[in-house]
Amino acid sequence: MKLKKKYNGLVVPSITPLTDNYKLDHEAVEKIFDSIFNYGGVPFILGTTGESASLSNELKLDFIKCAVSIRQPGRLLYAGISSNCLADSIDLAKRCADEGIDVAVAHLPAYFTLTEYEIKTYFETLANEIPIPLIVYNIPATTNVSINLNLLDELSHHENIVGTKDSERNHERLKDSLKLWAHRQDFSHFLGWGAQSAHALFTGSDGLVPSTGNLFPDIYYKMIVAADNNDEAAALQLQRHSNLIGDIYQGKRLLGESLAALKSLMQSAGLCRTYMMAPLLQVTEAEAEDLQRKLQRMLNVENLSLPIYQ
Repeated sequence: MKLKKKYNGLVVPSITPLTDNYKLDHEAVEKIFDSIFNYGGVPFILGTTGESASLSNELKLDFIKCAVSIRQPGRLLYAGISSNCLADSIDLAKRCADEGIDVAVAHLPAYFTLTEYEIKTYFETLANEIPIPLIVYNIPATTNVSINLNLLDELSHHENIVGTKDSERNHERLKDSLKLWAHRQDFSHFLGWGAQSAHALFTGSDGLVPSTGNLFPDIYYKMIVAADNNDEAAALQLQRHSNLIGDIYQGKRLLGESLAALKSLMQSAGLCRTYMMAPLLQVTEAEAEDLQRKLQRMLNVENLSLPIYQ
């Protein structure tokens, strides 16, 4: 039987909605969070999908305060604290704790090539110094480092490291990860690889962190319910829908370009505007029209609908 752990379920890596003067769009945050909460998810702010590496400390703190002010009672909030400066990550985690964030998420600094001992020391130092639980985030696409699973398993026994979010697209790694941690009550595995969501749930992963959940949180909520009910056919159909949507805004695009495309689709649903923080750029009008046309065509074929938020 699959364990029910404290940290589990649908964790949506929220975009950072911006105004035309590149401040946080509080109204859009509320719409996005309402959508996430209504489908059983919880938000993860200041991550890769949230363009965290491009945000000022002032904007980050504004987002933290805004998120806490509109959270639903009893629901967790996750926040990214990643930085190339360890002291800045520790300081941000302390501010998160002061404001009411529940869990910190951090990937490696993305500049120097690190030894395994340096990686281990980095995360242990971070976990020792911050006042809230830490999730170790493995994302080679931005850090250019894949955290060794044996090393991550060592870190998993630190009392303040409660899980990992893994966005590495590696089937063997996923299988080996779940062998290590599926039956560990004290350590959670979250998958950030959308195309393997259903498979991961049926083989022991504790939760999903899908960027498409910003637009269609219902797909992943229903997928998790289907997995809990051992309904593989329903989960695979939902996985198919997830893949089709991902192909529209992620296919043949760089990571940053896909985030701009996601914001464009979210604008068509009334969730946010398309502004991106430099150096990323918003999509052109022609690209936006093409994205909307492709999404609507797919929704029509699959007999799905795009939720519209006023």
